[in-house]
Amino acid sequence: MITFYPGPSKVYSEVPNYVRDAYDAGVLSINHRSPEFMKIYRRTIQLVKEKLDVPESYTVLFSSSATECWEIICQSLITKKSFHVYNGAFGEKWLRYAKHLVPTTGSLAFMAENLPEMNSIQTGDSELIALTHNETSNGTALPSEWMQELRKRFPENLMAVDATSSMAGVELPWQIADVWFASVQKCFGLPAGLAVLVLSPQAIVQAQQINDRKYYNSLLNIFEQGQRNQTTHTPNVLGIYLLMRVLEDRDPIRLISATTIERYNEWKKMLTNLTYVNQLPQNWQIHSKTVIPIWAKPHVIAQLHHQSQANGITLGKGYGAHKQTTLRIANFPAITDTEIHQLMDFFANFAPDTTSR
Repeated sequence: MITFYPGPSKVYSEVPNYVRDAYDAGVLSINHRSPEFMKIYRRTIQLVKEKLDVPESYTVLFSSSATECWEIICQSLITKKSFHVYNGAFGEKWLRYAKHLVPTTGSLAFMAENLPEMNSIQTGDSELIALTHNETSNGTALPSEWMQELRKRFPENLMAVDATSSMAGVELPWQIADVWFASVQKCFGLPAGLAVLVLSPQAIVQAQQINDRKYYNSLLNIFEQGQRNQTTHTPNVLGIYLLMRVLEDRDPIRLISATTIERYNEWKKMLTNLTYVNQLPQNWQIHSKTVIPIWAKPHVIAQLHHQSQANGITLGKGYGAHKQTTLRIANFPAITDTEIHQLMDFFANFAPDTTSR
């Protein structure tokens, strides 16, 4: 079965070999305070910075998931509230989660087709602006130019960005924001259970000023342990090891990003020639390059899912408000050109049954 599900998605084909290597080397049983683990930790941090072109002054840490990063940000980087700008289901989930912890959290929802005007964003006394770089639910992404304009408008606020569906798939404008985070089950091509958290020096300073230490995952605790190449708890040692191995074998992000965009352009060209579907959204400026949504009538979407499964292909179902009328295609680096062309051939040869509604 070939999977184009947008997360958890396909892992790199080498991962089974990496797991066997980890078993043979005793990595699965090493003490997380041991020199052996600290060496793996240090090497993995080095590779994240090197391969993803993270600024040297930024700090790289690990958590269990992007959802845990939501919690870390709420606990450790704000004393009053955050302000969330979002246009889809995952940005809204982050907002709802933040409101559980800080009920006064502010927000601005905008339509998927249009970026919000800067003068419509009123953060008040919020200390942090929260953005979703790549909204997996509807296949939109925030252009770097728009994020840079937002940064200039609110230079005193920290900016935190959920990049779960884009980190390791496209180049990111790291210095625009202070906090970036992503789970590894998408563009990193790894199993779920680990997240990468990237912080600017300003974010570390704010965490130190707030000095939250009440939780095992308080940011200062994670940061101070990270300075020793350790973690606050027994971590996902295998996940960190697999991340190290995957990054060792990957090209720099500028090359991966170029391939991602080239593949996206192939998809764009192919989809515009299909009469039974429309790419969603219509505004090309805000298209995601890593999650490609397709819109069609509900009976066509159902047929596409059924027939693709029969052909050994798993497509991503629609999400939230778009559940019945969209499907989502992962355009992640672990997916091969051969698999992409197999799916394109399926779409080219698919003919919807207009008699079944």
